[in-house]
Amino acid sequence: MERTHKCGQLRPEHIGQQVALCGWVARRRDLGGMIFLDLRDRWGTVQVVFYPDSPGYAAADAVRSEYVVAVRGTVKAREEGNVNPRLATGAVEVAGAEMEVLNTATLPPFYITDDVRVDENLRLRYRYLDLRRPVMQANLMLRSRVAAIIRNFLLEREFIEVETPILTRSTPEGARDFLVPSRLSPGQFYALPQSPQLLKQLLMVAGLERYFQLARCFRDEDLRSDRQPEFTQVDIEVSFMGAGEFLAMMEDMVRRIFAEVKGAALPKPFPRLSWKAAMEKYGTDKPDLRFAMEITDISSLAAGSQFKVFADAVAAGGSVQGLRATAAFSRKELDQLAQVVAPHGAKGLAWMAVEEEGVRSPIAKFFAPEQIDAIVQAFAARPGDVLLFVADADTFGVALPALGALREHLGRRLGLYSEDQFCPCWVVDFPLLEFDQEEGRYVAAHHPFTAPVPEDVERLAADPASVRAQAYDLVINGWEVAGGSARIHTGEVQQAVFQAIGIDAETARSQFGFFLEALAAGAPPHRGIAFGFDRLVALLAGESSIRNVIAFPKTTSGADLMTAAPSLVDPAQLKELKIRPE
Repeated sequence: MERTHKCGQLRPEHIGQQVALCGWVARRRDLGGMIFLDLRDRWGTVQVVFYPDSPGYAAADAVRSEYVVAVRGTVKAREEGNVNPRLATGAVEVAGAEMEVLNTATLPPFYITDDVRVDENLRLRYRYLDLRRPVMQANLMLRSRVAAIIRNFLLEREFIEVETPILTRSTPEGARDFLVPSRLSPGQFYALPQSPQLLKQLLMVAGLERYFQLARCFRDEDLRSDRQPEFTQVDIEVSFMGAGEFLAMMEDMVRRIFAEVKGAALPKPFPRLSWKAAMEKYGTDKPDLRFAMEITDISSLAAGSQFKVFADAVAAGGSVQGLRATAAFSRKELDQLAQVVAPHGAKGLAWMAVEEEGVRSPIAKFFAPEQIDAIVQAFAARPGDVLLFVADADTFGVALPALGALREHLGRRLGLYSEDQFCPCWVVDFPLLEFDQEEGRYVAAHHPFTAPVPEDVERLAADPASVRAQAYDLVINGWEVAGGSARIHTGEVQQAVFQAIGIDAETARSQFGFFLEALAAGAPPHRGIAFGFDRLVALLAGESSIRNVIAFPKTTSGADLMTAAPSLVDPAQLKELKIRPE
């Protein structure tokens, strides 16, 4: 039977037409001798009815859910009162004449519906069934559409799409590599790329000037809802382009995506925040700007109080930070809020409830009335507000991140934003380096090929913590959607950065000799960015986990439940690779 139409395409204008459809039986109902089938394909669902005198009635009576069938029949209007407004095809149905069962199906382990409530591991075990759900197919179609918009945008601007190798060299200063043993060079290994960072820079040295790639990347790191061991990033690199022109171009691309996919008009230009301002105002370098709750520093007011926790934090070089929430909390709820800040190192959460008569708080007795008045004024607090405080000797490591997490929690809990609201911003002026306590040295905050701000280069040796990076992150609704920077394009600056992070000249030649040679061959000034494609699509789809926009994702433990990977391999394969099993 040759298909003439897709299930989801039928509309009132097709009434009276004979059609042939193919798809899966989403639902079967026997009502008064008539067999009703909801027939589903990628384009949607339509109702097919078989009457007892229909030649295909016996076949329709025998089918069950998820059978694959072909149906021939005539499109007709549904009877008044039976129109289904939830379906795009809900005004019509097909009077079935013939049916051919193309394949039977076993009973699925869960219902193939969008609202199915089933453990995610079961969905991943039977991912080929999970992907039949309309919401999952819509997510994958959205993913394809966004990729096409990005490609078209960049091709219009003379970018070249270049594929870079999957088998490459292991390099330090990043996440753990996935290693691939070489059969032809026993004892030696390839690494799967964490990103095409050096390769795209080499393409700039090669003179391509504008490059992009939807690149597969691999990182052997602990997983979260927004991370996978293998993921896709939109990799972009340009030569001879200043930060202003480049970021404006990237904004145009993002605006096009959101306009075409969501009908949303994003601001022009995107607002910019320095890393320090983002941390001080929102407690995170990926702030959600859909709501305005900002952190307030009351260290100068708290230092003179009799509350030892506050005074000691300030005396130790730390701070006391707070948030104002317009909400009523029970004592139990306040204790639960303390559990939100605890994982970030906060030792507790102090609070003051502002009332008409004054302030109610277990710590109020440690403050003079004029100190309490000054604190209330610092927050512009009014009766009905609750002030929430974190004090710690480590401002940027504990106090601010703890309140940043609390701010995000309160934003969700108090409904301070809508899900169809999109607020982008650039976060800039990141520190170039950060001190790693475990290794006892400075490491690159982003990667060691990020260019420092020119006027800071001379401080690399004497005061590395003060050096700023020419880096920028694109943040939308609290998601880091993209990150990039100007790249180091001279050997002298690259060597200075290597030295600042403890890589001596000999080690640099051993690990990065090919790259240093390329810089010496005439590297142009260049910069780039990488969009987390999975995160971007998840944001557009309204999904909280990137697993829901990836066809075949891994679990949080890195397992593929469908194929049972990773798995043991045949000892003969290990012998061929000169690897001895333990």
